[in-house]
Amino acid sequence: MNQEEMRRLLEHVAAGRLSPAQALHRLRHLPLMDLGFARIDTHRSLRRDIPEVVFGAGKSTEQLVKIGRQMTAAGLNLMVTRLDPLKASAVKRKLRKLDYRADARIGVLLREKPVVRGHGVILIVSAGTSDIAVAEEAAVSAEFFGNRVERLYDVGVAGLHRLISQLNLLEAASVIIVVAGMEGALPSVVAGLVGKPVIGVPTSVGYGAALGGVAPLLGMLNSCAGGLTVVNIDNGFGAALAATLINRVGVADGRRETDTA
Repeated sequence: MNQEEMRRLLEHVAAGRLSPAQALHRLRHLPLMDLGFARIDTHRSLRRDIPEVVFGAGKSTEQLVKIGRQMTAAGLNLMVTRLDPLKASAVKRKLRKLDYRADARIGVLLREKPVVRGHGVILIVSAGTSDIAVAEEAAVSAEFFGNRVERLYDVGVAGLHRLISQLNLLEAASVIIVVAGMEGALPSVVAGLVGKPVIGVPTSVGYGAALGGVAPLLGMLNSCAGGLTVVNIDNGFGAALAATLINRVGVADGRRETDTA
């Protein structure tokens, strides 16, 4: 149940179209569904206006199918992150409406199309093509949360002219997520060019001394560009959620649709 459904339910009770007992019956699953192996947070949309997200790695096909069926029955949207292709194929055989985004390793089950809201566009920038998997996790997550999203890929510091030629796109964004491996320099460059919130995502892309993403993580944390925010290694999802909350600040109830003109 999301905020709009709760509002309609209360309005029905206030107007006498629904008895308190009937309303209580509809609310009986709040704030969670206990499946034994998982306790699904059905209250999250009410608390944070953010749909439920499930981490797919480490969960069996059967567990994901049960979670998906319960969420669908409850009328809730669901996103599964870190879902590998083989497991996604097995899940999709039983949940045919699963939309699998292979580049992002994300599966989406939509009961309702996300409402576009917030102040403007979240721009996803990747330093290299090898960073696109994490960049796509950020992009698909941000779209699932109801943002308008644009992508700008392969504009790393090895050829800085590629980035400079897209300054208009950077300046037009409301929030910018910058995904980079190796030495992780690109978020600092972007944060030094524009006066927008910039979120850096270090990736595990790089040779041995990159230490699986530790080198770009430390580089971003030690950025000379003040105000750069940094999330964990390969955490495109976390960056998208942070960007979503920033994009909604000051928007009444977090629900106002953006002007797409």
